Amino acid sequence: MEVDVRAIADGIDADLVAAGTPERAAKEAAYLKSELLHYGTSVPAVRSAATSALRRGPALDHDQIVELAELLWRDPVHERRMAAVEVLSASTDLLSSEDADLLERLLRESRTWALVDGLSASVAGSIAERDDAFGPVLDRWASDDDPWIRRAALLTPLVPLRRGGGDFERFGRYADAMLDETEPFIRKAIGWVLRDTAKRRPDMVFEWLLPRAGQASGVTVREAVKPLSDEQRRAVLAAR
Repeated sequence: MEVDVRAIADGIDADLVAAGTPERAAKEAAYLKSELLHYGTSVPAVRSAATSALRRGPALDHDQIVELAELLWRDPVHERRMAAVEVLSASTDLLSSEDADLLERLLRESRTWALVDGLSASVAGSIAERDDAFGPVLDRWASDDDPWIRRAALLTPLVPLRRGGGDFERFGRYADAMLDETEPFIRKAIGWVLRDTAKRRPDMVFEWLLPRAGQASGVTVREAVKPLSDEQRRAVLAAR
């Protein structure tokens, strides 16, 4: 059966518009300092619109998922692009390292954590966890001139690290190279990953952070020490 992917995209768009409000749109655009059009649709409503459309229709293959994401992303509307991220997040089993160019292009066009973080942690992270060929892509992202691409490299291993697995050594290498950065979204990303990793493995994070406490930014350290023991926290703060 032939699938009308454009009709699916149009249906998602209609649901997004119906769930939005002008008041929320104005507030979100101001908060995100966004140049995109905003419908004012909440994140849960965006997620529901995307995932419901996938459940209602026939199963889509790789090319159809990519087409759907591209159609949603094409228009400069924040919620449409969020829905594109949700479509890819719900279909990561169909994606592989061969989709790295697509993800990188979307990351470069995102220009906001509200899109970059989902593409990194949920989409790229899922691919990297089961496809070793994605490793060189992350290595390249980690030294890219674009700070949003560097943030993506930091956040890609977040989900498995949060679960108690993941490649902390790779993250540590990236974070080491970025500890001196002044870009707030880089500093916050390092602290965020350390904080979530420390919830299950505080000793590992403590051992990594202690010798770097004087180099890491205050933003990074404040986040990273939250799950540590009182003794560990005092030791890190005393080393600054």
